[in-house]
Amino acid sequence: MTVVVTGASGHIGINLVRALVAEKRSVRAMAHHNHQILEGLGVEVVPGDVTDAASLTRAFEGAEVVYHLAGVISLLKNEWPMVEKINVQGTRNVIEACRRSNVKRLVHFSSIHAINPEPPDKPVDENHPLIQGHRYPPYDLSKAEAQREIRKAVADGLNAVIVNPTGVFGPYDYQPSFFGTALLSMANGQMPALVNGGFDWVDARDVAQGAMLAEQKAPAGSEYLLSGQWVSMQGIGDIMKEISDASIPGFICPMPAARFAAPFATAYSRMFKQRPIFTSVSLNALRSNRSISHEKATRELGYRPRPFKDTLTDTMKWFEENGKLKCSLKGNR
Repeated sequence: MTVVVTGASGHIGINLVRALVAEKRSVRAMAHHNHQILEGLGVEVVPGDVTDAASLTRAFEGAEVVYHLAGVISLLKNEWPMVEKINVQGTRNVIEACRRSNVKRLVHFSSIHAINPEPPDKPVDENHPLIQGHRYPPYDLSKAEAQREIRKAVADGLNAVIVNPTGVFGPYDYQPSFFGTALLSMANGQMPALVNGGFDWVDARDVAQGAMLAEQKAPAGSEYLLSGQWVSMQGIGDIMKEISDASIPGFICPMPAARFAAPFATAYSRMFKQRPIFTSVSLNALRSNRSISHEKATRELGYRPRPFKDTLTDTMKWFEENGKLKCSLKGNR
């Protein structure tokens, strides 16, 4: 049985491909960029672009299962045309390609950002509505709209399930990801202060496992939050000091000051052709609802995310092994 993974060279994608291979599944990895990180894994690598419907039809030919991860993440407020084209229209193209190719099961990767986090004192679960309205960032809106497209397709008979991960991190972070970049900046002494905020973080390997459990066990139309643990930026710094000799900044920047500085930090990153990390969008996320429930996924699928410290340790070890880490890990001395 052939399993296709779109966005296979992304952070979750590469972890999912490895997990599928470990179960001896026949994997066709579709990648738009970075084909080289898939080499040597024993998978069929095919080029593909979710904005190119013909490439999806070719990639899905003969497949029984499709995991749809391909998309673009944005932490800016002015990138709706790009995220709409890739995340929304791209998802429509995936749906149509699944129909044309008679795919038996589609597993769609949405995001916690698609779900309304309010009220802040009530745990977020699968019963919360999807966001809508222009007060939300373009990326968040695009993921919500893509999730609606999947729901409509399910209503029309498509066998699909949806998973909504929270803030993903972990090993095999080749690019690195936005959060991986922030961790490296913290560990390598390039972060002048820690922001007074936090998020729910989850291991990419646990997300991959949760999605595979959904493929195998979930009824069509099911949706699952794949969360981990809420940890503050200060808490991350404290654990970083436990496991390494990194010089973690002691100053905790109040959120109002961080929000004031965000436009200047964004402009600075753009000036030096770097991806902005601390933007008004990312800072708002660090102030969001702290309680994200994975009770449904645990109850129905057997999903059990590992402790945050274990993932951070494994992530730092991977960064060290791949020459990205300047500090030393204490366990390696």
